[in-house]
Amino acid sequence: MDSAARIAEDKALNGGSESRHVRPAEPAELSVILPSFNEAANIPILVGLLDTALEGIAWEAIVVDDNSPDGTAGVARAIAQTDARIRVIRRIGRRGLSGACIEGILASSAPYVAVMDADLQHDETMLPKMLAELKTGDTDLVVASRKIDGGTAGEGLSSIRAWGSNIANSLAQKLLNITLTDPMSGFFMIRREKAEALAPKLSPQGFKILLDLVSSAAGSLKITELPFTFRERQHGESKLDTLVTLDYFGLLLAKYFGNVVSVRFLMFGLVGASGLVVHLVALRMLLLGDVEFNLAQTGASFVAMTSNFFLNNQLTYRDRRLRGMQALIGLFTFYAVCSVGVLANVGVANLIYTDPSYWWFAGTAGAIMGAVWNYAASSALTWRKS
Repeated sequence: MDSAARIAEDKALNGGSESRHVRPAEPAELSVILPSFNEAANIPILVGLLDTALEGIAWEAIVVDDNSPDGTAGVARAIAQTDARIRVIRRIGRRGLSGACIEGILASSAPYVAVMDADLQHDETMLPKMLAELKTGDTDLVVASRKIDGGTAGEGLSSIRAWGSNIANSLAQKLLNITLTDPMSGFFMIRREKAEALAPKLSPQGFKILLDLVSSAAGSLKITELPFTFRERQHGESKLDTLVTLDYFGLLLAKYFGNVVSVRFLMFGLVGASGLVVHLVALRMLLLGDVEFNLAQTGASFVAMTSNFFLNNQLTYRDRRLRGMQALIGLFTFYAVCSVGVLANVGVANLIYTDPSYWWFAGTAGAIMGAVWNYAASSALTWRKS
């Protein structure tokens, strides 16, 4: 735990509430799910804000922490020692916002559950309004939207992130026929029984749980949108990066094809497609260096496999990410897996190739066989579950 986390934990223990006595627990009407990673400085502030915003409402907050190195789980537990409304789930060997949200929702017994970020960018004063909408009985899901009249991204998004968010919203609306104005929102409240019914259809990977929920519901949810202003982050760093963007496209494709294949397999395939580009670039550079073609082709293959390994390690298998010596061992097992995959590719293609006019069918079948082998074998050997 770093010094900031120790300070936050000390404040939580010694001054984080008006009373040092544990508040008596009562059945919660509302569970607020707080997925977190490196939010030690924000958790005590957020709990105080929730206490003020939800006065008069029986609530609990479930902090679902992905084993943050800054000690977020410890800070939350320190608060829980004086406030029984705070609960903590510390996830070991599992990563990802969607999976954290699903676990938090399933850990709740309250009739209503809200999901919001732990980084203070979501306006906690919206929660009573969202709860009031659900309690009318006319809606199943309330979404805090930045895109309807009265809502805005404020200072919470840079111009580049705002541009990317708009594109992502547009793709979700067009590909999945979603009518939400802001399917990228991470701030919403839903009836727990509705979320539980949809849970088996949801992907534990990815960062856009709302999009997954609405798409999986296939129009069965009654939805209300309320405007809100997205606030600027005060502490810590954003978790959004290029890899998260690729992960989002994987989710879109999985939902577009009706969950026939998993998000992880699609991400593996997207990484493989990028490996083809890397292979061709490396091959061209080696040939320009007067390297004999067979050697150049072999070298380019290893360059592409190396690129694929590190991309898969960062993105496709982020929840099983290999580090240090384990990453080096994993790289060599990945080389071995992919080498066998090439043999599987060629073998299947040769079995099917009986007529020159069907070369494309044989080649496609071989490529699919090789990809399936690489995915299955690397999942079992390179990134096996610990």
